[in-house]
Amino acid sequence: MEGSCLCGAIEVSIADQAKIDVCHCTTCRRWGSGPMLAVHCGTDVVFGGKQKPTTYPSSDWAERGFCSICGTHLFYHLLSSDEYALSAGLFQQGANFEMSSQIFIEQKPDYYDFANETPTMTGEQAFAHFSEHDN
Repeated sequence: MEGSCLCGAIEVSIADQAKIDVCHCTTCRRWGSGPMLAVHCGTDVVFGGKQKPTTYPSSDWAERGFCSICGTHLFYHLLSSDEYALSAGLFQQGANFEMSSQIFIEQKPDYYDFANETPTMTGEQAFAHFSEHDN
């Protein structure tokens, strides 16, 4: 799959994906004024284009990447496992994505809801789940 930021200065390439996950944590919502809709692609990400992503250390365990030219949110990068969750909107073929899960469900505000029936996890459950996969 090929994608890019709004201005096209940063391009991304990943293996084909069909699912997106949703994060309702307060940091994602502060970053983008809504939940993060993410494509989990592990370590298999290639960045290209004229510009490199700018990163911000948003916690002790992760950083977020964006385009310093147009401001497009590119990714959440888990440092311990070097795994990436890319913004679903980067990919034009995203109309075929299926929402597969929602995390930090306890932090979701009351002012929005998704109609999709998906598995959900609290933040505590999500951290436990991701810790299992780091070992």
